[in-house]
Amino acid sequence: MTELLFLGTGGAWRVPELNCDCFICREMRRRGESRGRTALLLKGERRLLIDCGPDISEQLSRHEIGGLDAVLITHEHGDHYLGLDELFSYKRTVPKGGYRSIPVYMTAPAWKIISRRFGYLVDLEVIRPVIVVPGCWERAADCAIFPFKTEHGAFATGSVGYLIEVPESGGPPLRVVYPSDFMTLPDVPSELLQPDYLVMQSFWLHEPIRNRPHHMSLQRALDYIRLLNPRRETFLVHIGDGDFVPGDPANDMAKKVAPKDPLRAPNGGDPYPVPRCQAEWQQVVDRITADYGLPSRVTVAFDGLSRPL
Repeated sequence: MTELLFLGTGGAWRVPELNCDCFICREMRRRGESRGRTALLLKGERRLLIDCGPDISEQLSRHEIGGLDAVLITHEHGDHYLGLDELFSYKRTVPKGGYRSIPVYMTAPAWKIISRRFGYLVDLEVIRPVIVVPGCWERAADCAIFPFKTEHGAFATGSVGYLIEVPESGGPPLRVVYPSDFMTLPDVPSELLQPDYLVMQSFWLHEPIRNRPHHMSLQRALDYIRLLNPRRETFLVHIGDGDFVPGDPANDMAKKVAPKDPLRAPNGGDPYPVPRCQAEWQQVVDRITADYGLPSRVTVAFDGLSRPL
């Protein structure tokens, strides 16, 4: 059986964030909660890592992951690839001649940026880049993968999401869709519709008045959840701390952005409250799921969550 392991579920700066005493970071520290940079692992007979940020050594060590069969990189932002150098440890700790370079899948524009920093890992046979093309199937770690184009701003022209088909004994493959960081999907191929599982970015609860980092809020994600219509479960990841919290003196911080038109129940009323911790996130999401009649359960993922597929 394959499990989906959430190694990290936070944004580019982790949560709680360094040097931040906003209500969200304060409450998470009080509860002993934290979210590392978002990374996923499909763990079965083979191990497929999705994104490889600066926290990856700690994340893989915490779960005693003894090796990787393939890595998917969604785009060329540091919180999604800066941990590639840490994979050198897998070569350093096996007998001489016993290591095979890890195939790392990404688009050509992404590799153009990433290779400037980590091209030497190819020369040292730590990794082997595999260039993917949106709309063209590949195979990685016994899974079929289908990269699809996402729009994530001018500094991530190589951005893609992945549909991953996980082999299932005696039945059709399980389908997992992960758009990663995105603002919009330029096209929605039919292959993405009705996956078994959807992993969706939710950097904010409320759509901000200015979305300069080209990320997804839960408010706008509702349309994509309904469109993609997952059969079993949606997981929320890449959760940040940029929402305004009423009464928080930290709302004047540069990272805090006022909501454009806060999300409310379809029949009106007060906006949904901004969550400050895992329990509050799940409570708010359960209300939204019921109010909006979403097609399946929506789970707020947390670091270390493991779900058998």
